[in-house]
Amino acid sequence: MTVSFNLNGNPVQFEGDPQTPILWVLRDHLDVTSPKYGCGAGLCGACTVHLEGNAIRSCSTPVSAAAGKKVVTLEGLPQKMGQALQSSWIEFDVPQCGYCQTGQMMSAADLLAKKKRPNPEEIKNAMSGNICRCGTYARIEKAIERAADKLA
Repeated sequence: MTVSFNLNGNPVQFEGDPQTPILWVLRDHLDVTSPKYGCGAGLCGACTVHLEGNAIRSCSTPVSAAAGKKVVTLEGLPQKMGQALQSSWIEFDVPQCGYCQTGQMMSAADLLAKKKRPNPEEIKNAMSGNICRCGTYARIEKAIERAADKLA
């Protein structure tokens, strides 16, 4: 079966099992490696992408769910959002190993797209589904606050 969808503003097609997780379609068939495999059960957030403007776990969402829809990875974020997040992540020296950071940034982008000035509790709640083994949560929260300032 062929599944067609829009990836970062470009039409793409996947020929194969429609139950294949979006993560594997992105990584193995479309050479998009920013979303990472972490747990395979949608629990850690390393694989987070946006589907129709909402953060989803691509490791547990079948590609059939993307048919005819828009999928955005870190590379496809609007420039202003991407730059605000990246510069804030650098400013607060967020990444250590860096493995989870794409998922963290995609969840943060989802939050900031929906809430221009999230308070600390809203940030914690929005990011609670993303696990960072290095424990940089406080720096992530500060970086999100700074990104919100830059986007205002």
